[in-house]
Amino acid sequence: MKPLLWFVLIAALAANIYASASVDDSATQIWVNVTSGVVFLASATTLFTLRRRT
Repeated sequence: MKPLLWFVLIAALAANIYASASVDDSATQIWVNVTSGVVFLASATTLFTLRRRT
């Protein structure tokens, strides 16, 4: 599960960077940035809660 979460985290970050750099329509850019930001935060939070505590 962790490798999938890492993949989702990196994909959301890449989508956010892509939207910021190349999407011209402001409504589309806002939608993609908000969506990828929520996915990024959800994935990061899940990875944080699943970390191994030693």
